[in-house]
Formats: sequence, C-alpha cells, structure tokens
Amino acid sequence: MTIIDNAVYIDGRRAAHPESLEQTFETLAAAGGSMAWIGLYRPSQDEMAAVAQEFGLHPLAVEDAIHAHQRPKMERYDKTLFVVLRPARYLDETETVEFGELHVFTGPNFVVTIRHAETAGVGLVRKRLEADPGLLRCGPEAVLYALLDRVVDDYRPVVNGLENDIDEIEDQLFAGDHTVSRRIYELAREVIQFQRALHPLRPVIEALEGGFGKYGVDVELQRRLRDVHDHVEQLISRADSFRDILQNALVLDGTLTANRQSESSAAQNEQVKRISAWAAIFFAPSLVAAVYGMNFRLMPELEWTAGYPFALVLMLLSGLILYLVFKGKHWL
Repeated sequence: MTIIDNAVYIDGRRAAHPESLEQTFETLAAAGGSMAWIGLYRPSQDEMAAVAQEFGLHPLAVEDAIHAHQRPKMERYDKTLFVVLRPARYLDETETVEFGELHVFTGPNFVVTIRHAETAGVGLVRKRLEADPGLLRCGPEAVLYALLDRVVDDYRPVVNGLENDIDEIEDQLFAGDHTVSRRIYELAREVIQFQRALHPLRPVIEALEGGFGKYGVDVELQRRLRDVHDHVEQLISRADSFRDILQNALVLDGTLTANRQSESSAAQNEQVKRISAWAAIFFAPSLVAAVYGMNFRLMPELEWTAGYPFALVLMLLSGLILYLVFKGKHWL
C-alpha cells in the first residue's frame, strides 16, 4: 500500500482518517470547509489517476510525479500548484549528501504529497501542523509553507557537514596528503549536487511571494515564508562560497604538488652531481694506474727509480684537483 497517511481536516484539526482514497473523496465532498491531505509513497499509475481525476490535476504534472527525477520547481495550473522539492541529509559515515524527492500538489481544499525516497520529514511536518491548529487552519498554503520550511531547515546540517569536510581538506593540503585531490573532486561533486537542489528554491519562493496579494495568502504565512526566503539566501551564499573554496583548494593542491616535484627533482639533481663528481675523482687516478699498468717495454720512466712514487703522486694530485674543482662548483 502506497498511502502513508490520509486525513481530512476541519478548522485545523483532524476530523477523519479515511482508509482509502474513495472514502477521502466522499468525506471531503460531504464536509464543507474541509481540507484533505493525502500522503503517498511512489504511487502507482492507477492511484495517481484516481487522485488526478478527483482534484483535476494537470496530466503533465501527474506524469512528472509518477516518473520522478525532477529538478526543484513550481508550476501553477489554474488554482493548483505543483511543487518539486529535493530534501537532503548529510551522512557522517560516508561523508556524502543523500537526496530525496518530494512532490506537492496543493489546491483550494487539498494537499497531495508524493515521496520517492524514504524520509521522515513529511510525517514530522504533519505532526507539527496538527499540534498547531491555528497554522493548519490557514489551509493548503500552510502545509506547503511547512514543507518548505522543513526542507530548508534540513539543509543546515548538510551545509555544516560540507563545511567541516572543507576544513579537513585544508589541513590535508598542507600535510602533503596525496589523496587530497580525489577528495576535493568528490566534495566538489557533492557541493554541485547540493547547489542544484538549493538554488531553484529561490525562484520557487519568489513566485509564491508574488502571488500573496492575488491569492489572498494569510499575513502570518507571508511573514513565515519571507523568513524561509532569508534562510535560503543565507544557505545559497554559504554553498556558493564552498565551490569557490574548493576551486582555490584544487589550484593550491596543483601548486603544492608541482613545488614538491620540483624540490624532489632538485634533490635528485644534487645527488646526481655528487655521484658524477666522485666518479670523475676516482676515474682520474684509475686512468693513470691503467696507463702505468700496461707494461709496455719502452714505457717512459720504466727504468726510473722515482717512477712508482711519481705515479702515486700523479694519481693523488689528479683526484685532489678534481675534488677542489667540484667543491668550488658546489657539487660536493
């Protein structure tokens, strides 16, 4: 069964709890001044067809509600509003953001909420409104306001979680963590997805505010929706700053990586210089020894008494001269 909750309200209080959609329609028709609130979870086409026929929902909006995967938006069809919201929550275990999808139809005397993911948000909103009959008495607009308020409030822990991840990335950058580049990319993807859920709320709320006078929205609801608008602007500002910070972090990571590679290359060059210098120092005496070790019969100094000491001194001097030369060039 996809009906999560189903109730008819009169004067802001639950007056009936029908067991089927048919009973809801009958109760709503019999009780003047009432409001139906039907909560569905991934409804079938038959269930949506019944709801659409009873409340006169537009076929395009019904198709969107069945197939889901919609961006946040608001569409008005005569006296019916169709609003798509993307609830989100931050998962500490995986350091990711999980998104849901909530569709809301509101009309003169009904609210239909359609969930496409497991979430307790709608149920909590219903309990909150049932505990405040004065607010629920304002009708479907009050339900839509409360759902918007809940979604925006749930965005705050998401923003805090992303902010904490960004702080950790800054520490990783200067610690030389080689996995930080991957984490920056993954976090940037989470921020972009969050922005896609958050940014469209601004035109949605502005459109609702634009209809305050035309549709006679209660003054208290107008104040509360403006408060939600302020919260959305604050969250958008913070989320946009996250993207800028991550872009700068990626540039900084590239710079630090290049510097580390340059330092490593410079250190390797120094080692190569030292090895080459010592190789040359040892090669010169070896060359002298090789010449004197050929044992040719007519070799110069072969019969010379000081020939052997001369060869030793020559080897020592050649090595010493090369040592001084390389030392002067700071190769040693």
